[in-house]
Amino acid sequence: MLIRRPPAFALRDNAVTPQSAWLNRRHVLAALAAAGGSLALPERAAARGAPPQDAFAPLKSTPTAYTVADPPTPWEAVTTYNNYYEFGTGKGDPARRSGRYVTRPWSVTVEGEAHKTGTFALEDLIDFNALEERIYRHRCVEAWSMVIPWVGVPLGPVLHRFAPTSHARFVQFFTRWERKNMPGTFWPVLKWPYREGLRLDEAMHPLAFLAVGVYGRVLPNQNGAPLRLVVPWKYGYKSIKSIDRIVFTRNQPQTSWNMSNPREYGFYSNVNPHVDHPRWSQASERVIGPQTGLAGALARRKTQMFNGYGDAVARLYAGMDLRKYH
Repeated sequence: MLIRRPPAFALRDNAVTPQSAWLNRRHVLAALAAAGGSLALPERAAARGAPPQDAFAPLKSTPTAYTVADPPTPWEAVTTYNNYYEFGTGKGDPARRSGRYVTRPWSVTVEGEAHKTGTFALEDLIDFNALEERIYRHRCVEAWSMVIPWVGVPLGPVLHRFAPTSHARFVQFFTRWERKNMPGTFWPVLKWPYREGLRLDEAMHPLAFLAVGVYGRVLPNQNGAPLRLVVPWKYGYKSIKSIDRIVFTRNQPQTSWNMSNPREYGFYSNVNPHVDHPRWSQASERVIGPQTGLAGALARRKTQMFNGYGDAVARLYAGMDLRKYH
């Protein structure tokens, strides 16, 4: 008899939010729009220190089977210590400058090597009746890390709905670019709009995630509202924010940081302690956690290969020279 054993990172059945716990998805989106994206799930928010807001549905804490040893990073740090260059290069700039950014209503355009393309409303792209919480370690190329409880859905099933053709080998994502509401884009720090990409098998991996919330709450603007990618075994800049365009491609697509400086930023961008950034080491990381505040630091700890997710993802890169394809 064949016995199927779920992977370590798989969500347990009892960790999936019951459909009955959520309102009709269109009612949810309407409520979110009316509240300006500030609604929350107070049971989880209060339990982890996030300020409670008006509730639209009760939801119990739903940790994944994949455990992260560290406690979640405090809400204050998660929402005020961000990289989001569209709003400025300082870590506090996104929280200070993103208030005018309107994220409802929202649509995503799907193009390229797929049988089902077009423009889709967010509530038709994401099944709000099947949201999960996944507590992932987030590692930045600047050698600091957080542990963040994301709320969303796996990326793979969403992409599968568009029926990629046999020619599709990669998928590219674009951030919405609104210059008047994104003051950071007045400077040519990067070529706008921001873009990222994954090999299709990476995108289909069960760990890849589309987040619409954090700490049980709707994503704040500075964290990539209303829809962002989370790829926990890669450096943080791969987890593109405010996605409004998805393109299936035959060839490896351009990515913003690789376009800006290919010597320092590779396409794959897997967390790898053996490949240093040209200007600093990646062998250790600074943990942003409960004891550190926003700028403090615990004793630095060793960086884990693939950010600690190697058992799940190393097979994707079998036979590859990970120094060359960094």
